[in-house]
Amino acid sequence: MAGIKDVARRAGVSVGTVSNVINRPASVSPETRSRVQAAIDELGYVRSESARQLRAGSSRIVALLVLDMGNPFFVDIARGAERAARRAGLGVMVCNSDQSAAEEAAYLSLFAEQRVLGVLVTPADPTGKSLEDFGRHGIPSVLVDRVASGATSCAVSVDDVHGGTLAVRHLVAAGHRSIAFVTGPPELRQIQDRRKGALAALHEAGLPPEALVEISTGRLDVAAGRDAGARLVGLVPRPTAVFCVNDLLALGVLQSLYAAGVKVPQDMAIVGYDDIEFAAAAAVPLTSVRQPAVLMGRMAAELLLEEAGYGGEGEHLHRGVMLQPELVVRASSILPH
Repeated sequence: MAGIKDVARRAGVSVGTVSNVINRPASVSPETRSRVQAAIDELGYVRSESARQLRAGSSRIVALLVLDMGNPFFVDIARGAERAARRAGLGVMVCNSDQSAAEEAAYLSLFAEQRVLGVLVTPADPTGKSLEDFGRHGIPSVLVDRVASGATSCAVSVDDVHGGTLAVRHLVAAGHRSIAFVTGPPELRQIQDRRKGALAALHEAGLPPEALVEISTGRLDVAAGRDAGARLVGLVPRPTAVFCVNDLLALGVLQSLYAAGVKVPQDMAIVGYDDIEFAAAAAVPLTSVRQPAVLMGRMAAELLLEEAGYGGEGEHLHRGVMLQPELVVRASSILPH
C-alpha cells in the first residue's frame, strides 16, 4: 500500500507539502496541489486514519449505541444522527446493546479504547454505572430517548408520560373501560413513563387503576407481542382494547388476534407507540403515538458535536431537550362507519 512518502517522491515535494494538500489545501499553490493530487490518484494513496487518530488523540467517528437495531425506531434515530455527523465530515458507527447492561458496558469500553469522538447512547443499564465509568475517559456523551438524571451530560428525549396519556385517553374516548397494557422490561424508564401516562388518563376519566390490565413481556419485539397477544385472547373477562409500549409489540399482538379470529377494531382496539413505517402498512393500519425519531437523532448528534468543538460558540452547557409526541389515529382503534 502506498504511503505518504511515496506520494511525496512521485510528486517531487516534501512530506509536509503532501500533508498540507490533504489537510490544508488552501495553503498550497494550485499547481502544486494539482501535482500532488495526480500522484495520489496514480498511486491509489489512502491516508491512514489510525495514524491521524494517534496524533490527534481522537477519531472522526461518533458511536451510536441503541437498545435494538431490529426496531425501525432506532434506525430512524441513526438516520438523523448520521445526517448531522456527515455535515461535519464525520462518520457514525451504530452498535446494538440488545437491551443488555453487560453488552452496553463492553461496547462503552471498546469506544474508550478506540477514542471515538463521542457517544450517543440509549442506556440499557438502569443503574447508570457503565455510563458513569465511561465518563471518566473525558469523551462526550449524549443520552438519546432518555432523560438525564443530572447535569453530567446532554439528553434528547420525548415526553413519554404525555404519550401514554394520549394513547389511553383516545381509547377511553372511544368507550373502552378495560384496557390491556402490553409492556416490556420494567426497568426501562420509557416504559415506566408510558405506564404513568396511561394511568393518568384513566384517573382523568374517573376510572380505577385496575382498568389497566398489564401483560408483561421480557422483550420489545414482534415475537414477544405474539406471545402477549395469545395471553390477551385467553383473559376472562377480556379487555376491549390494548395499548402496547411499542409498535413491534403491537404488530405481534395484531397477528395473534387475527389468528384467534378476534376482529380489530370491532372486538379489540389496538394502539402502538413509535409510529414506525410498518405501522401504517399493517394488515389493519395501526394507530400509534408518533415519536420524532429522526429529529431526536439529529438534535442529539448536534449537541454532541457542539460539546466536541464542532460548531457553536462559547462554553458548552449540558442541557436536556424534551420533544412532544403526537397521536396518529388509524383503523386499528376506530370502528368503521
